[in-house]
Amino acid sequence: MTAHPPPPTPRAGVTPVIEVEHLSTRFGQHWVHRDLNLVIEKGEVMALVGGSGSGKTTLLRQMVGLLYPTQGQIRLFGEPLFTGNAEQERNLRRRFGMLFQYGALYSSFTVFQNIAFPLRELGVVDEELIHDLVMLKLSMVELLPRHAWLMPSELSGGMIKRVALARALSMEPELLLLDEPTAGLDPDRSESFVRLISSLHEQLGLTVVLVTHDLDTLAGLAARVAVLAEQRILALGSVQEIMKVDHPFIRNFFCCDRAQRALQSRVSGETV
Repeated sequence: MTAHPPPPTPRAGVTPVIEVEHLSTRFGQHWVHRDLNLVIEKGEVMALVGGSGSGKTTLLRQMVGLLYPTQGQIRLFGEPLFTGNAEQERNLRRRFGMLFQYGALYSSFTVFQNIAFPLRELGVVDEELIHDLVMLKLSMVELLPRHAWLMPSELSGGMIKRVALARALSMEPELLLLDEPTAGLDPDRSESFVRLISSLHEQLGLTVVLVTHDLDTLAGLAARVAVLAEQRILALGSVQEIMKVDHPFIRNFFCCDRAQRALQSRVSGETV
């Protein structure tokens, strides 16, 4: 772990899922990122944290081709993004799912239609198969078949998150991206949702990348953390390693009393 990480090289025998190389991002005259380098390995859970405006969500979306960087390269499953190859992009789209902040469900669609949307968009035409897949995904996120016919306006905040997660999992992805997955949830629903994501990560062998500002979510999910600050990756490593870096943001975020309680809770849970 280093406060100034060099361009990373995938470890021998380890499959990189995402490779970010010399990435820079500018909006107008404002630089958000300068020369970012990061490798995310198959099966790991990586959290992106940073202050407001540090470019966490921007980077998350760039990792799967939803936003273009100003400079640099991103490879997803070994394939370069932003090539303009429509067939390649379509094939890659099947391999990842994304949970947007606050769910981003289509308000005029039922739960069933929301979960089925990616299946239909990417060419699944067998309605019986779609029905079976939607019901399977509902079960995976601990919702009941009867919930399939509700509208988003009839759902609680926690249920919206679960439906959005089911939609993200609809194509059986290898990579799951989560933008503030517990935002807007009360502590009990947040804890339950974190347990669900952790369980799915283990059961499905997913690679997970999440953006979060919530310390309990971070402690409950992430094995590695990338801290974005000052237009760069300020620090990269486990939470314990990050806390050794002497920087104002890291001291304020990771070394406060709440952070210590969250981390202690994780340690206690692992030793039970």
